[in-house]
Amino acid sequence: MTSPNFDYENSYINNYPIIAGVDEAGRGPIAGPVVAAAVIFQEQFEIPKLTDSKKLTEKIRDELFDQITSDKRISYGIGIVDEAKIDEINILNATYLAMELAVSKLSTQPNMLLIDGNRFKSTKYKSFQTIVKGDSNSFSIAAASIIAKVTRDRMMKEYHAEFPEYGFDKHKGYGTKSHFAAIKKSGKCRIHRNSFLIKFDNREEGLF
Repeated sequence: MTSPNFDYENSYINNYPIIAGVDEAGRGPIAGPVVAAAVIFQEQFEIPKLTDSKKLTEKIRDELFDQITSDKRISYGIGIVDEAKIDEINILNATYLAMELAVSKLSTQPNMLLIDGNRFKSTKYKSFQTIVKGDSNSFSIAAASIIAKVTRDRMMKEYHAEFPEYGFDKHKGYGTKSHFAAIKKSGKCRIHRNSFLIKFDNREEGLF
């Protein structure tokens, strides 16, 4: 397993002393928001087990979330864009917006962003680097991936309490077989992404 470190941060730190790692969760689901997080390590230190959130169990993610959000040496911000906005501006632009919102909520504004993935666009933040598999390589991005993933998963569990028929606590809004079966039976609810369901309708004959 690749272990994240501060190599990317250190390659920029002389010119950009305040560097934030940014990641998102929830681009692919057919229901619920897209959530982004931004994290600044105010000093460099290791956190055991910290890596790409997708490689960790829910229990470890929750433990790391609590550790990251309670550590005074770490600043973090969270950006949430709901399903209505996703339908309005599309998921790519909604992801960019969530990332901008997350960065804007940091207690200190960064000079440089390290962003997981291969694309980013912003009118507010000009200095950034996209990093494929950044959550496996950068401590800042890995921490952001934990914050985004846990925040979104907890939101979907809350939605499950409101809409128990869909099983949001299990699949977190992704287009699983059981999720499509629930939509066929009960119809859509208010947190479904209509723009996504139109696309999936072409693959799932007789969905509606």
